[in-house]
Amino acid sequence: MSSHHDVLPYDKIVGQEDLKLALEIAYVNPRVGGVLAAGQRGTAKTTTVRAFALAIAGELPVTLPIGATEDRVLGGWQIDKLMRGDATRQDGLLVQASHSKAKMLYVDEINLLDDYLVDIILDAVATGNLDVQRDHLAEAGRRVDFTLVGTMNPDEGGLRPQLLDRFGLVAVVEPVEDMAGRAEIVRRVFDFQWGQDGSVTEDTKVRAPMWHPLGLDVENLSHARVLLRGGEVRPSGATVDLCARLAAMFQTSGHRAELVMLNAAVAVAAMRGSDTADPEDVHKVAKLALVHRRSRGESGTLPAWTDEDQAKVEQWL
Repeated sequence: MSSHHDVLPYDKIVGQEDLKLALEIAYVNPRVGGVLAAGQRGTAKTTTVRAFALAIAGELPVTLPIGATEDRVLGGWQIDKLMRGDATRQDGLLVQASHSKAKMLYVDEINLLDDYLVDIILDAVATGNLDVQRDHLAEAGRRVDFTLVGTMNPDEGGLRPQLLDRFGLVAVVEPVEDMAGRAEIVRRVFDFQWGQDGSVTEDTKVRAPMWHPLGLDVENLSHARVLLRGGEVRPSGATVDLCARLAAMFQTSGHRAELVMLNAAVAVAAMRGSDTADPEDVHKVAKLALVHRRSRGESGTLPAWTDEDQAKVEQWL
């Protein structure tokens, strides 16, 4: 398991602007419904998520390991104690995430997780309740409050469209192709690993934890979160209309797309200190809310967001 000192600090990560924005929006306004990062192996998806959690909470997110059992995810009896007549239950990862400082559940390669468990996790995110029926017995529901962040490599299989749609925001993570960008990534990682940027010296460990949020204004995010919870940020009429127009233009099913766009837009407005979300805020979040909801048949793949797609969004600004 990675320690705090194994994770590249948030400010050292090159690029990843879509994923960073999605994580920040979901932190400010959990009502967007979770974040999915889709991209090839080795594109720093996991690193970015862990670095963000460290920046906002000083701890790594609760992580659901590959191959986790139902009891591990949902909770269950502690067998060793049960055999001694002590009926003690152990909290599952969903409850642990709800009680953690970061209030985040991280699921790597979520496309390889059993659909049944993905459904339960997404239901818990959407409703704030963990209601489980196992062995034909309904277990008492528990309140949960966490943000789901998943990653997937589309080359290893997709998610059913019905599950994709339930992720509020999707960030498609592209590898850095240009030589200058690749060189900068290698330099930063090498310097971090060998302590040449001052991040991992013994003095630094004493003076300032490695999760010190350089490059991330945690105070501003926390203030924006408070503004939203107080109902102090509202969308303009033009903003509501634009969300509906874009959802219709991209032929999304149902009304999740426009609602997610609206919730994401008010989060962006709060982050910039405004009490009103305007169409420019929608422009910043439209791709994240629409990339996985465009009409594409029954495939679970994620077609690239094209210049034509972006032009459709920008024509209404």
